[in-house]
Amino acid sequence: MEQRRDLAAAFRGAAMFSGQAGVCSHFSLRVSSEPLRFLLNPWGMYFSEARASELMLIDEHGVDQLGMRDGGFAAFNIHGQIHAIHPEARCVLHTHMPYATAITMLENGRLEPASQEALRFYGDIAYDDSYNGLAHDRIEGERIARQMGDKHVLFLAHHGVIVVGASVAQAFDRLYYLERAAELQVKAMSCHRPLRLVPDDVAARTVKQFGREREHWARLHLDALRRKLDRECPEYAS
Repeated sequence: MEQRRDLAAAFRGAAMFSGQAGVCSHFSLRVSSEPLRFLLNPWGMYFSEARASELMLIDEHGVDQLGMRDGGFAAFNIHGQIHAIHPEARCVLHTHMPYATAITMLENGRLEPASQEALRFYGDIAYDDSYNGLAHDRIEGERIARQMGDKHVLFLAHHGVIVVGASVAQAFDRLYYLERAAELQVKAMSCHRPLRLVPDDVAARTVKQFGREREHWARLHLDALRRKLDRECPEYAS
């Protein structure tokens, strides 16, 4: 149940810090590899409705093992293929965060090493610059999964971003700082002045520093979010 609460907390937390509203993001957490099983929020669940008990348990065929809802939609094709192809990507967060998505709409849109937050992702972002529409089949889902390669972040042209982690805490922490970095870049670009980039050697050194005890700090971050939710909307854990 703790895994479900973590995933529900991450889902609500993403909505809180991005100001999103709607039902378009999907978060998943693999609970077994053989056979493949992963938790996934159902389509039609508004952000503020996310509850641990309402997450689907999806199998490799896109069928909800709990018999709650039909899991056979575009989100399954992406999440299922990433979980199958990237065993280290236990948690997959696919969102249409406003600022990160704005960058995917730019010609040759890239997150540049121009802020401290952006340096967390130096050398760790893959870019898919061809938009093929929604992933209505597994072939497109597999293409997206392979485009990610060994990176933890994938920018999808005109679409949004995918962030993965070995745990919900890691993935949520990455998503939080990714959207903050994207927001800072978009705001800086609105000044119509060139971005002042951090030199490569400094960026590489900084990303190593951020990597130290990453899981520990990510867990603290998610636990702080859960305490906030426990106070303000405890029903998420039900």
